[in-house]
Amino acid sequence: MTEPVHIIGGGLAGSEAAWQLAQAGVPVVLHEMRPTRMTAAHKTQGLAELVCSNSFRSDDADGNAVGLIHEEMRRCGSVILQCADAHRVPAGSALAVDRDGFSAAVEAALAAHPLISIARDEVAGLPPQDWSSVIIATGPLTSPALSEAIRTLTGQDALAFFDAIAPIVHKDSINMEVAWFQSRWDKSSGEGDGADYINCPLDRDQYTAFVAALVAGEKTVFKDWEANTPYFEGCLPIEVMAERGPDTLAYGPMKPVGLTDPRTGRRPHAVVQLRQDNALGTLFNMVGFQTKLKHGEQVRVFKTIPGLENAEFARLGGIHRNTFINSPTLLDPVLRLKAQPRIRFAGQITGCEGYVESAAVGLMAGRFAAAERKGETPKRPPATTALGALLEHITGGADAKTYQPMNVNFGLFPDIDAKDPRGRPLKGRDRKKAMADRARVDLAAWLGGTALAAE
Repeated sequence: MTEPVHIIGGGLAGSEAAWQLAQAGVPVVLHEMRPTRMTAAHKTQGLAELVCSNSFRSDDADGNAVGLIHEEMRRCGSVILQCADAHRVPAGSALAVDRDGFSAAVEAALAAHPLISIARDEVAGLPPQDWSSVIIATGPLTSPALSEAIRTLTGQDALAFFDAIAPIVHKDSINMEVAWFQSRWDKSSGEGDGADYINCPLDRDQYTAFVAALVAGEKTVFKDWEANTPYFEGCLPIEVMAERGPDTLAYGPMKPVGLTDPRTGRRPHAVVQLRQDNALGTLFNMVGFQTKLKHGEQVRVFKTIPGLENAEFARLGGIHRNTFINSPTLLDPVLRLKAQPRIRFAGQITGCEGYVESAAVGLMAGRFAAAERKGETPKRPPATTALGALLEHITGGADAKTYQPMNVNFGLFPDIDAKDPRGRPLKGRDRKKAMADRARVDLAAWLGGTALAAE
């Protein structure tokens, strides 16, 4: 019998890696420490729990690298994308999910697979030496014991940054005489009607007062060891953005473009958007409102938003410390730890940022480990694909001296020599579409040339 691959961590990356291995015919033991040991951010013991937002972001495969990586993962037989599609909720052109249904579906799929065993235990140090193939996918909330073991093994301190969680509001507590349903530019998810978000409008005076309240609100006080930990720029607390200037929010998460207040027929000065968070449509999360305000302050300040005067919160925002390794220095081209190649890393601990990116790195780690177990040489996806571009960045394309968490984006792709019919270089969306088309062709060749090609 083939010796199993051990995966530590049952989040998005670990779950996807386990699925890819099992689908390739390789047995897996998936170790998840919850509920034996919980983290500061998780609320359940479910596999693939979504801790922060319920959004997998844009599903536009032609104009957005995130949407393209969705498509690539679907073509690779991703369990994460299968379950996300099955539990989709309206979110305009984004892919958002009912978080509980999604997590339950992922766990059910893995638990039913005959080659996957789920062990509810904590691996409190380096994996035992008799585990010849291991994937560490413990995410940004790696347990202290394992973090220390990794630091000792690599001879480097782990990097860290803060990540924040947005509040969730009960829909029936939102004043719909003030708020209204609309997506920016009336864009639809395909199943929706172009009215997927609840919008709460603010005029100039209301916006100015709200920003002042955010800046003055009482915040969480960091511990001494956290004081110099930076924020990830893609997930800044709302009050940190407010402190950068009075107009920052109006040009950021509260921008009103593409929206018209039906009461006035005009675009508001600023807007707070809420996105559906569960399949029943009873919960909505405040888009871009991750925060480190204390809970009492959140209730006080957020109830000043027109439409949220009587808001009831199913969950308030929070903040937690994330950890990741310096992957360009520590990992080889197929995600193996140079200091101990039996160990691979996958997911956010590698320094990728975002649900989809985390699962994508898990997908690649699982395929690489499966190839090795079958006596094959792991084949990297081409750098012209979204998967390959992300992998290239993590394993050497990024500057190790300034390495920070990164979302997938077209800036990571090799340049393309694409011109319009008049011979002029393509720009904007046309250029992105050309890069996406190239990626599709190259991904098909990669899948066709590997024993792990999806059916």
